[in-house]
Amino acid sequence: MAYIMGEDRSQITLFPEAVDDYITSDNPVRVIEVFVNSLNMHELGFLRTDPNVIGRPAYDPRDLLKLYLYGYMNRIRSSRKLETEAGRNLELFWLLRKLKPDFKTIADFRKDNPEALKGVFKQFNMLCKDWDLYGKQVVAVDGSKFRASNSKRNNFNEKKIKRQLKYIDEKIETYLNELDSNDVDEADIHVPSEEEIKKRIEELKNRRTEYMKMQEEMAAAGAKEISTTDPDARLMAANNFGVEVSYNVQTAVDQKHKLVVDSEVINNPADQGQLSNMAKKAKEVLEAEGIEVLADKGYYATKDLIECETNGIRTYVPKPRVTGNVANTDFQLDKFKYDKEQDIYICPAGQTLHPGRIREEKGVKYQVYKNSRACKQCDLKDQCSKSSRGRTIHRNLEQERLDEIDRRTKENKELYLQRQMIVEHPFGTVKRIWGYSYFLTRGLESVKTENKLHFLAYNMRRVINILGVEEIVRRLAPAQA
Repeated sequence: MAYIMGEDRSQITLFPEAVDDYITSDNPVRVIEVFVNSLNMHELGFLRTDPNVIGRPAYDPRDLLKLYLYGYMNRIRSSRKLETEAGRNLELFWLLRKLKPDFKTIADFRKDNPEALKGVFKQFNMLCKDWDLYGKQVVAVDGSKFRASNSKRNNFNEKKIKRQLKYIDEKIETYLNELDSNDVDEADIHVPSEEEIKKRIEELKNRRTEYMKMQEEMAAAGAKEISTTDPDARLMAANNFGVEVSYNVQTAVDQKHKLVVDSEVINNPADQGQLSNMAKKAKEVLEAEGIEVLADKGYYATKDLIECETNGIRTYVPKPRVTGNVANTDFQLDKFKYDKEQDIYICPAGQTLHPGRIREEKGVKYQVYKNSRACKQCDLKDQCSKSSRGRTIHRNLEQERLDEIDRRTKENKELYLQRQMIVEHPFGTVKRIWGYSYFLTRGLESVKTENKLHFLAYNMRRVINILGVEEIVRRLAPAQA
């Protein structure tokens, strides 16, 4: 029996097939086409939205946007690879009508339109809201580290610079000694000439100057580290306790369909301090009177929690366990009982700690409770405190509201357990499945733009899976017209 045979490549047909015949009605490129055509490129702020009157014609920004959306949805991010695909990919033949922009034009489009590309992400999220794809009730917030375009070798801190300077000084000293020595122990060993040694010394001195300049820049900026390839990137713990030069990507994800409501990129490795910012952004996008926000204990910060509560955002964040430097676990903080009516603490030994002065640390005010006289006479003092003045307790002035958040989190374990399932879905798809665990661009602002493209592609792919291509095209057709 013969094999299934293809057509003869040299066969000429009287009526050639149209490119549109190869793109089925349920092909995702049709969503890209109709979505981009529905956008007002001028209002979004794209450059060259009006054709050139004189000179060489420019590419329509719609076509370049379509190319980027197709690339990010199909794991093609490099401008050179996008150029290659535009010349051989049948779907791109259809989408771009056989246009083939060069890689420089493609790269410049992303570089020249950062705010406009962020606006496209917002525009698609508005569609998701209008189509009732957001639950608008529960949002999960989390962060993940994405590697920057900067190797660890090109990241320096004070300790590393001092180690390099010490090495350079030792090498220079060694070369200077070689200049003074004319002894040759072995005849067959190559001994550097005087000119070679001087050249190496000069190279080391130049490197020393560069390191000294880094120290001055760090001191002037008050920074603890400096990256030479991407100045905004920072060394962060990532990949199961590994360390990489990275950015911290924050996301707010809606519970209903795991769609990303908003995202942000920071170069601070800690999540603490980002809860209120992300929660308020999510609330604004969803246009909800109130939402519930789930986050892990890394987001636990008094100012953030109180700010959320006062803005109609109910938070579910577990309190980090703080044991303190206590020898006996029976004297940990949770073993001290607070009497609200008398405003005192009763220690496990039965002594009373009275309120004293109010302290402020990092913008948070604390009431100090202590009883130095009783502590000094207590037989259990060594098990409770190492301080000569005895035990001191700092009670947050917002402790009652924090206690309410702790109680709420503990009483709603089933809801809180959904946090990881909600927020890890986008990160798992983008980083693990698509391989976007690192950024191609450099600089915080450029990285923010690339991050929006990551999650725009993710949201678009999710919506296609939820509604289907034909339904999306039907809904967007009036806007396109």
